Amino acid sequence: MFEALGRVIYRRRRWVVALALLLVAGAAVWGTGVFGKLTGAGFDDPGSESAHAAEVAAAHLGRDSADVVVLYSSRDRTVDDPAFRDAVTQTLGALPASEVAKTVTFWSTGAAPLVSDDRHATYAVLSLGPDGDAAEIRDHVDAPGLTTRVGGNAVINEDINSRVSADIGRAESISMPVLLLLLVVIFGSLAAASLPLAIGGTAILGSFAALRAFTSFTDVSVFAVNVVTIMGLGLAIDYGLFMVSRFREEIRRQATVEDAVARTMATAGRTVSVSALTVAISLAGLLIFPQVFLRSMGFGGMSAVLIAMLAALTLLPALLGMLGPRVDALSVRPLFRRLFRLPPRDVTSESQGFWYRLAHSVMRRPVLYTVVVTGVLVALALPFLRVQFGGIDVRVLPAGTESRVVAETIEQDFPESPNGPITAIVTLPEAVASPEGQAALQSYTSAVAAVPGVDGAQVTAAAGDTARVSIAYAGDPVDQAARDLVGAVREVPAPDGGQALIGGRSAEITDLLASLGSLLPWMALMVVLTTFVLLFLAFGSIVLPIKALVMNVLSIGASFGALVWIFQEGHLSGFLDFEPTGFIEATQPILVLAIVFGLSMDYEVFLMSRIREQYDLTGDNTQAVATGLQRTGGIITSAALLLMIVIAAFSLSGITFIKMIGVAMLIAVLIDATVVRSLLVPATMRLLGRANWYAPGPLRRFYARYGIRESDAPATPAEHPALV
Repeated sequence: MFEALGRVIYRRRRWVVALALLLVAGAAVWGTGVFGKLTGAGFDDPGSESAHAAEVAAAHLGRDSADVVVLYSSRDRTVDDPAFRDAVTQTLGALPASEVAKTVTFWSTGAAPLVSDDRHATYAVLSLGPDGDAAEIRDHVDAPGLTTRVGGNAVINEDINSRVSADIGRAESISMPVLLLLLVVIFGSLAAASLPLAIGGTAILGSFAALRAFTSFTDVSVFAVNVVTIMGLGLAIDYGLFMVSRFREEIRRQATVEDAVARTMATAGRTVSVSALTVAISLAGLLIFPQVFLRSMGFGGMSAVLIAMLAALTLLPALLGMLGPRVDALSVRPLFRRLFRLPPRDVTSESQGFWYRLAHSVMRRPVLYTVVVTGVLVALALPFLRVQFGGIDVRVLPAGTESRVVAETIEQDFPESPNGPITAIVTLPEAVASPEGQAALQSYTSAVAAVPGVDGAQVTAAAGDTARVSIAYAGDPVDQAARDLVGAVREVPAPDGGQALIGGRSAEITDLLASLGSLLPWMALMVVLTTFVLLFLAFGSIVLPIKALVMNVLSIGASFGALVWIFQEGHLSGFLDFEPTGFIEATQPILVLAIVFGLSMDYEVFLMSRIREQYDLTGDNTQAVATGLQRTGGIITSAALLLMIVIAAFSLSGITFIKMIGVAMLIAVLIDATVVRSLLVPATMRLLGRANWYAPGPLRRFYARYGIRESDAPATPAEHPALV
C-alpha cells in the first residue's frame, strides 16, 4: 500500500505540493485565530461534588467569583480618608453594568478583611457579567491619586494566556535558527535540511486549525498550544529526518527517482505511520479524563502527531520527487572540509561503523549492561516515592507578575478572610429565614465546627432555602490534611430532608485526585493493549512489545523521579527560574506519562523496524541488532538532539508547569535515545536471543500476512525456528 501511495504521489507531485500549500495558507489564516477562542486552565472535574456545589451556589446564591480583584493603596492616605473612598467608588461606579455584575468594596460591606493591617490599602472584588472582559476592565479601574494593581481569577487566566503566546514566540525564535544550523550540519545540504522544517511548519499550522475546529464544540485549554508546538515541530522534524535520510539512501540504489520515492514510502513511510499511530494512541488516553486541561492536551497532541504524519507521507515525498538527486543541492560539506581541514568522506562498511561496534561491545557483556543500566534508572526513579500532589495556584506565574503580586499582597498584608478553603452549600427543606430553617442550619453548622481540624464554621450567604457555610482551616488548603478534612466534613449528615454539597479549593483538589486515580488504570489499559497490538504488527513478536513496555516504565520512572527532585523539592529552582511549591500539580504526571510513553515508542519503532528487517533477511539475532543500530543510531541520536532543542526552548517558559513538562520530556528523550536505545536494547536482545522473535503459530502466520514491515517482501518465519 505504501509503495503504491509513493508512486501515486510522485506522479501527481506538483498537484500534491500545490494542494498542500493551499491548505497550509488556509490554516495560517484561519487556524491562528484559535488564540482568541481558548479557555483557561480547566483542571477541575465537571462531574465532581465540588463542581456541583459551585453550580448550585451560582444558581441560588449568585456568582461569587473573584473574577477581577483591584488592589488600591496609598502611602499618605488611609481608607478612612474621604478622598481615598471617593477615588475608588467613583472609578468603580463608572464601570458599565453590563460588564460588571457585582462589586464588593469595604465601603459597601464594612468587611474588615478588605482593608490591610496598616489601613493604607484595600481591595475591591468584581464579578463579571455576561459581556465582561477582564482585559477591558483592567484598563478602566485606575483610581486617581492611588496606586492600582489588578488581579483575580479572570486576570490571572489572561496573564497566563499572554505568557503562553509570548513563550511560544520566544521559543520559536530561539529554536528555529539552532534547528536550521543543526539540520544543515547533519544533512550537509541546505536543500535537505529545509525539508524537515517545512514539515514542522505545516504540522504546527495544521494543528492550530484542528484546535480551532475543536473549540467549536468543546472547551480547549490555552495550554494545548504548547504541546501542539512542541510535538508538531519536534516529531515533524523526526519524521522528516527519517524519511529524507532513507530517500538519500534509496536515490543511490534505485534506477529512477520514482523508484526511490516508492521504496522510501514502503520502508520509512511504514515506520513513520506506525510510530505516529503509537504516539497518537498514547495521547488519546488523555481523552478518557473529564478535565478540560488533559482532554485539550490530548486533542492538541493527537492533532500535531497525525498532521505531522500526513505531511511526512504526502507533502514530503512529493517534494522529494521534485528534488530527486538535487536533495543534496547547496551542499556545505566542501566548505566544512576546507574550514576544519577534514579528510574526504570515507564510506566504510557497516561492520566498521561506530554504532555497529558499540552494539557488539554491549552484547559481549549483556548481563553487566542490563544490571547497571536498570539499576541507574531505578535509582533515578526513587524520588517519585516521595511525591506530594497538589493543585494550581498563582505561583505558576513568574514572580513580579501584577496579578500574582496582588494575590501575595492580600495574603501577607490583609487580615485572614472569613471564607475558608472548604465550603458547604446547604439546601434545606424550609426557607433559611424560617425558624425551622434557622434551627436546621445552626445544627449543621455546629456539627461541622465540631469536626476535628475545623477552625470554625459560619454562614456567609443565604437566599431562599440555600445557604453557604464557610469552613476555616489553618493549614495549607491543598495538603493531605486538608483533603482528609474534606472527607471528614462530607461525613457530617446533612439536615433532615436537605442536602449538603462540599466544595471549595480543598474539595476541588480532593475530587481531582479521586477522578484521576479512578480513570488512570483505564487509560493505562487502553494504551498498553493498543500499543501491544501495533508493536506486534510492526515486529511480529509478543516478546518485544512486552520488553518495550518494561523499558518505557524505567525511562518514565526516571523522568518522574526528576520531576519530584527538581520541582517538588526545589533543586535547580534557581537555575531554572521557578518557585518550588512543595508539591506536583496532580495532572502533570499523567500528561508527562502520555507524552513520554509516546516519544519512547517513537524511537523504539525506528530502531526495531530496521532490526526486524535485518532479521527477516538473515535470521541472525546478534547481527540484526548490530546492523539495525548502525543504520538507525545516528538518525535516532540526531532526531533526539533536534527534539531536545525544541523542548529546551519551551522549558524556558515562564509558566511553571509548562516548564515542568518540558524538563520531564527533555530528560526522558535524553535517557531513551542514549542509555535505553544504545545500551539496554542491545543488551536485553542479546540475552533473549532468538526468543526475541517468538510468536505462537496463529499469530506468526497472521504477522506473515498482515505485518507492518520495512520490507515489502513477505516474512519467511519457517526459516527461523524461534518463531514457531
